Amino acid sequence: MAFEIKTEGKFKYLESREDGPVIMLLHGLFGALSNFSGIINHFGPKYRVIVPLLPIYELPIHLVSLDGLVKHIRDFVQEKKLTKINILGNSLGGHVALLFVLDQQEKINSMCITGSSGLFESAMGSSFPKRGDYEYIKNKTQETFYDPAVASKELVDEVYQITTDRLKAIRIIATAKSAIRHNLADKLDRIKVPTLIIWGKNDGVTPPFVGEKFNELIKGSEIYFLEKCGHAPMMEKPDEFNRILENFLDKHPT
Repeated sequence: MAFEIKTEGKFKYLESREDGPVIMLLHGLFGALSNFSGIINHFGPKYRVIVPLLPIYELPIHLVSLDGLVKHIRDFVQEKKLTKINILGNSLGGHVALLFVLDQQEKINSMCITGSSGLFESAMGSSFPKRGDYEYIKNKTQETFYDPAVASKELVDEVYQITTDRLKAIRIIATAKSAIRHNLADKLDRIKVPTLIIWGKNDGVTPPFVGEKFNELIKGSEIYFLEKCGHAPMMEKPDEFNRILENFLDKHPT
């Protein structure tokens, strides 16, 4: 199932249909829409699956932060008049989802986070290697997954292109540092919406103990660990991921 990216004003997004219960997907720092293709293809016919592109590389440099991204999503939700949202975020997108839910809980039907930052993450650090180091980027991208083969050449090339663009690299570092500053440990008990946590048992970026801590701090949340799976379970174990998510959504209909 192929979808085109729509543009409305400052917003770029993908949408499976214009009606039905809403699933809004938020991608990570290096995330592409292809990361969610398994979810979109599975849920798109029944749900209004909508994927706003986070303006990580478009925001003015002084606005590059998690607060800037959350504001963008808040404006997007208002513009599209979305309510009763089933929100799902991976990695940095999970962090944005958590902050959005804390701010706009009345608009949320349920939340799912997977490999989310917000408590602890171990990524590329606060700087990039010498520009043009393709092998370093390839290895780092492969380390995201349990099975290195999931890191296709197309995905590695995309990450490499981002990291060799000086202005994009500056924005990535600024966003990553903002994520570290936005630790949510003392706020998660405020979340009251049904919450699903799906985690890779072999996640090296946000290790399993991070998922366990989210589960402890978000009261009533459900957690599932996927074997032989890294930081992007929806990519590495799409069938298992979709089955767990579908069962959860069936229990919490809009």
